[in-house]
Amino acid sequence: MKLAAASIHPYRLPLRSPWLTAGARVAERCGWLLCLQDDSGRRAYGDCAPLPGSGGESAPAAAQALRSLLPPLIGLTARTAIERLEPDGDCPAPVARCAVETALLDLLAQDSGLPLAAYLSGNRLRRETCSAPPPPVRINAACGIVGNLGAKDIRAACNAGFTILKMKVGVLAIDDEVALLQQIATVLPPGCRLRLDANRAWPDAAATRFLQACANLPIEMLEEPLAAPDIDRLQALQDSTTIAIAVDESIRHLDGESLVGRRAVRRLVLKPPRHGGLLPTLALARHASNAGVESIITSSLDSACGITAAAHVAAALDNGLAHGLATSAWLQEDTGSPPRTAGGLLLLDASPGLGFVPDRQRRFLPLDGLYCR
Repeated sequence: MKLAAASIHPYRLPLRSPWLTAGARVAERCGWLLCLQDDSGRRAYGDCAPLPGSGGESAPAAAQALRSLLPPLIGLTARTAIERLEPDGDCPAPVARCAVETALLDLLAQDSGLPLAAYLSGNRLRRETCSAPPPPVRINAACGIVGNLGAKDIRAACNAGFTILKMKVGVLAIDDEVALLQQIATVLPPGCRLRLDANRAWPDAAATRFLQACANLPIEMLEEPLAAPDIDRLQALQDSTTIAIAVDESIRHLDGESLVGRRAVRRLVLKPPRHGGLLPTLALARHASNAGVESIITSSLDSACGITAAAHVAAALDNGLAHGLATSAWLQEDTGSPPRTAGGLLLLDASPGLGFVPDRQRRFLPLDGLYCR
């Protein structure tokens, strides 16, 4: 099984409403769908979609990285090609690397007859005994900005089977947002909890005040509360509350070994494109777990291909937590069909490999200058 061809297909996917990130307001998702083909005719896919403020490279840098990464891999086996990729820690273009690694892993898992999650988990059972799908992945509802939510929205998410509802805070004044959270708590059914993302909104004192004001609310996690996080500040904040503090975009600017070794936070929020691929993400999550730190796998509002890849990582990790992968409904259009969701679970099928099929009606065409054979 040697790589015979690679092509890159650009896309622009409008959102149903703008999405707020740590550094931008996003109205559409733009990127490239990578397709690799081996000499037996198998096709495999990866998603390359840099997002402003999300910790990866710029779109021009990603395009240039794909141009340099792909041609030397043609003629190699998928296993050798993965070994030839730049190490994730040294790669200046982690989003592009993730796309290439994902497609290569897709080929390897297809060749093994295993769903990608089983391949990533180290399952090497014989093909005929691997007909079961990967374990269901719990997911949180992606509810948007707290100030835009009403009782009807909360009830709809809970009635859909979600027990963890994620919403953005740090947009309004602290007292106003606490009052809104208190109102939301009055309509939450038993067993449902809130997950908050502040996108590095507050100085230390404000974050502490917010947590104190929310101490009696059903909040299970607060992501990226500090405007200028370092390990000492994060640890002091985590020690002051029973709510799990999590870091997301700050991870790449902190000493990871100290962050995990000191248990400065209780959770990491991991996006595979930011960390250079599925394998580095899974390795980091397992390393953190061994140190007593939990991991949430999430996406940067990715297309169906990227969501599917991240879901396989979450299924391989299989830690029982709710992961941040229920964002496909925010897209008006998509590169293909995302994994099915039901009752607050994301469901992967038992097909070998990634299991992603591109939307044939989109008429994906190779981008000039990014095709090699």
